[in-house]
Amino acid sequence: MSIVQRLYARPSEVEALDAHVRDARFVFNLGLEQRALWSETKRHYAQKVNVATQMRELAEARKASEWLRAGSSVVQQGALRDLDRAFQNFFAGRSGFPKWRRLSDPKQSFIVRDLTVKRLSRKWGAVLVPKVGFVKFRLTREWSSIEAATSARVTRHNNVWHVAFTTPPKGKLNPNTGEMVGIDRGVANSLATSDGQFHHAPSLTLGEQRRFVALQQKLARQKVKDSKRRESTKSKLGRLRTKLNNRRTDWVEQTTTALARRYDLIVVEDLRITNMVRKPKAKPNPDQPGQFLPNGARAKAGLNRAIHASQWGKIEQRLADKTNVEKANPKNTSRKCHECGHISENNRKSQAEFACERCDHAANADINAARNILQRYLNQPQPEDISGARACKPRKSRANHLTAA
Repeated sequence: MSIVQRLYARPSEVEALDAHVRDARFVFNLGLEQRALWSETKRHYAQKVNVATQMRELAEARKASEWLRAGSSVVQQGALRDLDRAFQNFFAGRSGFPKWRRLSDPKQSFIVRDLTVKRLSRKWGAVLVPKVGFVKFRLTREWSSIEAATSARVTRHNNVWHVAFTTPPKGKLNPNTGEMVGIDRGVANSLATSDGQFHHAPSLTLGEQRRFVALQQKLARQKVKDSKRRESTKSKLGRLRTKLNNRRTDWVEQTTTALARRYDLIVVEDLRITNMVRKPKAKPNPDQPGQFLPNGARAKAGLNRAIHASQWGKIEQRLADKTNVEKANPKNTSRKCHECGHISENNRKSQAEFACERCDHAANADINAARNILQRYLNQPQPEDISGARACKPRKSRANHLTAA
C-alpha cells in the first residue's frame, strides 16, 4: 500500500531530482537492452544475465565512469530492481514485456530504499533523498503511517513531484451490519446499487473541457517538436490531465470506502474489462484487396473512453482491498426481470428504462440489473462438500448468516 504526498522541492533540489530520474532511466534501459540481447543460443555472455550479475557490473561501471559515479548508487540499483520485478511480472503473465523508459514519458520515478523521514510541523514533513538532502512534503496523513513506511518512490508526473511511501497493507473493513449489495457498473451511471443509489465518476467541467480541446488544437498546429511553445502547451495539457486523474482517484477512494463501511458483502459482475475495451478487428473488403470495410472503430473508441472514465477496474480493485467482494455471472442481468425472472431483450426499453413484457414490472434498468446480480450470487449452487456431493439449495444461508451477525 502506498501513501502519496506532494513534494515541494526548491529549484536546486529539483535539479538534483531530475539527475536521479535521468540516471534511473539510463540504467533501466541499459539493463533492459542487455537482457534482451542474451539468450541460451547466443555466446555474448559466459553466464546468464540476472539482477545479481547486473549489480556487480554496475559497481564496476561506477568505478570506470565518473559521471555515473556522481549519481546515487541507491537510485541506480533501484532501477535494476525495478527491471527485475518487471521481468518477474512478465514471466508470471501479469504484464507484457518490459519497455524502454523514454524521455517523453510524462511519468518518471526512482526509488529510495533506506528511508529516513522527519516531521517539521503539523502539516509538513521531510524525506531524505540520497545526495539531495531532506525535501519537504505536504503531510495529509497520520504521521504514524508515514513512520511505518519501509521505502519510498519519488515520482515526477507532468512536472509535479510526489513521494509515495510504501506501508504494510491495512486489513479489510468489517462493519458487521449484516447488509449485502449488488453493484452494476455502467457508462451513464458509473455505479448503480441494488439499494437504488447512483454514483457518477467526476469529469472535467465544461470550461475545462473547452480549454482542453483548445489546447489540443493548439498543439496540433505547433509542428516544431521540442520547441518551447509546444512544450508549454504539453505542460498545460498535462496539468489538466493530472487534475482529472486526481479528481477521479479521490472519488474512487471515497466511494469505495463508503460502500465498504456500510456493507459486509458486495457482489459485482465478473467482467473482462480488458477484452471489453479492445479495438475492433479490421474488416478487409473482399471486392477490393487492400481496402477495408467500416468496423465501427470510431464508436467503439468512444465507448472505450467512457468505460475507462467510469473507473470500472479501479473500483473493483479498491473494493476488494477494503471489504469482501464476490463476483456473479453478468449474462442477461440487464435483460432479466427481477420480479418474475422473464428474460427478453425487449424488456429494456432504453438505457434507463426497464419494463417487463410479462409482469409489467417497471424500474430503472441499472437498479434492476444490480438486484439481479445480487440475487444470482445468493441463488447459485454451493461448492462441493467434503463427501463430493453438490448441494442444490440456494445460498440463502449466506444472507441469514450475515443478518444474524
